[in-house]
Amino acid sequence: QVQLVESGGGLVQPGGSLRLSCVVSGLFLDYYAIGWFRQAPGKEREGVSIINNYGNTYYIDSVKGRFTISRDISRDSAKDTVYLQMNSLKPDDTAVYYCATRGGPALTFEYRFDSWGQGTQVTVSS
Repeated sequence: QVQLVESGGGLVQPGGSLRLSCVVSGLFLDYYAIGWFRQAPGKEREGVSIINNYGNTYYIDSVKGRFTISRDISRDSAKDTVYLQMNSLKPDDTAVYYCATRGGPALTFEYRFDSWGQGTQVTVSS
């Protein structure tokens, strides 16, 4: 059974940093892409970043240069982890952040993601 668990959210001042983690079990990231999404109050969910099975990455324009997606593929356990390092945070980054998984290498949010985590709240405020 595929399971994704996010953590690392919190309250941070503008200009600060947070690192989100997405622990993935039930599949191997050698074959799957992980996407980070966010949903702010009253807004639609939007894709933020993707790392595919080859380790290639994609970012939406509003986070380029500020956010970095990476992954840690564990050879010793059944759990891999994907990170989203968020620097120079802005109030507009406030949202619930979700990770989700999808097979294949496509670096686009056009295709459906299959399994989702429960989300972690990020609040950027002074």
